[in-house]
Amino acid sequence: MSLPTLALTVGDPCGIGPEIVLKAIRDPRVIEVCRPVIYGPHTPDELAPFPAGRINADAARAAADAITRAVADARAGRIAGMVTAPINKAAFAAAGLPWRGHTDMLAELCGVSQVAMMFWSERLRVVLATVHIPLAEVPRALTRGRLLEILRLTARSLPAFGVPSPTLAVTGLNPHAGEDGLLGSEESDVISPAIAAARAEGLRVSGPFPADTLFVRAARGEFDAVIAAYHDQGLIPVKLIAFGRSVNVTLGLPIIRTSVDHGTAFDIARKGVADEGSLVEAILLAARLAAGRS
Repeated sequence: MSLPTLALTVGDPCGIGPEIVLKAIRDPRVIEVCRPVIYGPHTPDELAPFPAGRINADAARAAADAITRAVADARAGRIAGMVTAPINKAAFAAAGLPWRGHTDMLAELCGVSQVAMMFWSERLRVVLATVHIPLAEVPRALTRGRLLEILRLTARSLPAFGVPSPTLAVTGLNPHAGEDGLLGSEESDVISPAIAAARAEGLRVSGPFPADTLFVRAARGEFDAVIAAYHDQGLIPVKLIAFGRSVNVTLGLPIIRTSVDHGTAFDIARKGVADEGSLVEAILLAARLAAGRS
């Protein structure tokens, strides 16, 4: 059986992306499961125009071009999936690019509206109900409809990861999951109705639970995945447990896309010390998903 071809986009060339990509493609575990193809500047000559460790608009455009080409090749079937090194949101803004990150860019390029960010690790899987928005905007963005779509998307996506009948749990937004309305009403007004609607459709969902204990229960195996209300609520526990080994996966795309669990790390760019571990894990997971599809 031929190995799947995976695109490895280097992300922002001013960051550690090119370095970890070059390290990862030499890892024996990667060589064993796929044929990696690099998208974006990664040789010394190609990187020369981009200042290491600096926000640079041209670097953002180069990163966006590599992502765009990889998506086009994945949608055309020329590659089996894509694995992305980190981009820089400030650089994207400096370049006048309309996206805040990979997730919304990939959704637009693939022509889909319902996507979700999941962080996958062996001990804990977390899906974010809201992503890159200010904390003050989370209550308005966390609607019944949005949460129900995230629950549906998670339930139908997890079988591809070897979880045929997933058990999901949802965090509360407020401390103590609102304490019966004393600490907030989002749990009773939004989260509980969305869970009830999902359960009526046959999904195995429970909550809302206080976030400070739910992640402990999930890490001990009680739930297959946790749906977190906002970015840091979900990512702090998964990175505490599995930083450098967890994988960012975009659910809802017609293509396979995985990524690292960290940023561009401008402070160590081109110093030869960046750890490629998360990128290797992302490649291995993408190869596994591609084998499942084939």
